[in-house]
Amino acid sequence: MEIVKLTREYKDEVFSMMREFYDSPALIHKSSDDVLNRDIEDCISDNPFIEGYVFLDDSGVVGYSMVAKSYTTEYGGLCIWVEDIYFKKAARGKGYGTSYFKFLEEEYPDAVRFKLEVESENEGAIATYYKNGYDISQYSLMTKEIDKDE
Repeated sequence: MEIVKLTREYKDEVFSMMREFYDSPALIHKSSDDVLNRDIEDCISDNPFIEGYVFLDDSGVVGYSMVAKSYTTEYGGLCIWVEDIYFKKAARGKGYGTSYFKFLEEEYPDAVRFKLEVESENEGAIATYYKNGYDISQYSLMTKEIDKDE
């Protein structure tokens, strides 16, 4: 598998995968097309807080991911949030997730923490995350959403 930066060339295919991902039971919130397009544009732009990646194999585009950058005071350094990670069904179970997590640690060598969210029913994803050193956090996540689209 090859991992490349998200560029305009991949926009339509990534949007299609995002729509499938965001309409699946893997997410609680069903984002609008406007939000998904804004996410892609922010990844393509020089926005310093988000990066997009596309996964390729011999069959073409097989997935994508978006990561957000923040600072963790608890660990004193860069925190990488894996916001989205999606593989098409035919690409699952091939070790691509493991390759991607290794890539992230190489791409962000200064990071002191990597975080992601997962639905408790997504057993396949959870197994992959455990395999790659992730664990369930003892913190409860609290959020407040401000809907900019209304």
